[in-house]
Amino acid sequence: MVTQTKRDDGVWFQCEKCGLLLDDQIDAKRHEEACDAKDPTYFQ
Repeated sequence: MVTQTKRDDGVWFQCEKCGLLLDDQIDAKRHEEACDAKDPTYFQ
């Protein structure tokens, strides 16, 4: 489930599996569906 987080610069959507913040709710939901939270590619 994607959670909504409010920051100074706006509203962000966070993946509950890995913690990645995205600025678009649809993108966040798509990311979370494919997220395995074991080896996130954006850290590489």
